[in-house]
Amino acid sequence: MKSALFLYRTVLDFRTTLCYNKITTGEWGDKMGDYSEVIRKGAEEILKQNLFSDTLASIALEDIGACQHVVRTILGRDDIEIISVKGQYRLLNITSKDTILDAYAQDSTGRKINIEIQRRDTVDHARRIRYYGSMIDKSILDKGAYYDELPDVYIIYISETDLLDVGATVYPVKKTLGESGKPYDDGNHVIFVNAAVDDGSDTAKLMKYFETADPDDMSQGPLSERIHYLKCEKGGNDEMCKAAENLYNQGRAQGIEQGKLENAKEMAISLHESGVAEDLIAKAANVSVDLVRKWLGLSVA
Repeated sequence: MKSALFLYRTVLDFRTTLCYNKITTGEWGDKMGDYSEVIRKGAEEILKQNLFSDTLASIALEDIGACQHVVRTILGRDDIEIISVKGQYRLLNITSKDTILDAYAQDSTGRKINIEIQRRDTVDHARRIRYYGSMIDKSILDKGAYYDELPDVYIIYISETDLLDVGATVYPVKKTLGESGKPYDDGNHVIFVNAAVDDGSDTAKLMKYFETADPDDMSQGPLSERIHYLKCEKGGNDEMCKAAENLYNQGRAQGIEQGKLENAKEMAISLHESGVAEDLIAKAANVSVDLVRKWLGLSVA
């Protein structure tokens, strides 16, 4: 049995390497086009986008001043000082779905702030936000730490449409204890923002700017300066090209990883048909038993 498992692992590794070599050495190069041309076209596409594109938004909001302007405007607080921000920040989860945050910032008090850009109306937004919040909490709290060490987390959920049909530009989620109306504060704050409702507020004006991302519109201070730099200046254009290259490489890596999973699934089915136990299949494929059972169409414990 062990020799059979070794053989399958060897075949799987070989097939994955073959797939990678086809992508990187040019066998599929004629389908992908010249690398530099792909990057140039990718950068041009990003330049055409507005701030409801999570790609452009992530690049723009990596600038501390731009991010701070957005957070201060939406929360209505001029005292917030952003000290760090990362765009397209991945939170890894070994046993379940990873999470990529459009912009993930920290302020001078230690608060964590996640800005999410959402265009689709088909997502279960409440549960998506719940999952993102749990992933952020998990990434913060070290093993053995106390729960009161968790900082406040703000998730600012920005959309083109009024996702929950509230009829306001900004609506924070408020938690209370039953009919008493007494606030329930768990340190997790969710704020919905949209461009569909114009109430004349500063946030509504910010949302209108999100819709255009016009490099000649300097009404939004540091955010406008950032967009003008990215779209009109050489250094910004270089940054766009770098972003396009990163997206290209991420897409290629995801394709290779997907190829690994597809090969592992084929191997799992073949081993199952040969009578190999599910736990041994999981070891051979280097995945969880639950995933193996899912591939085989079996119930997951």
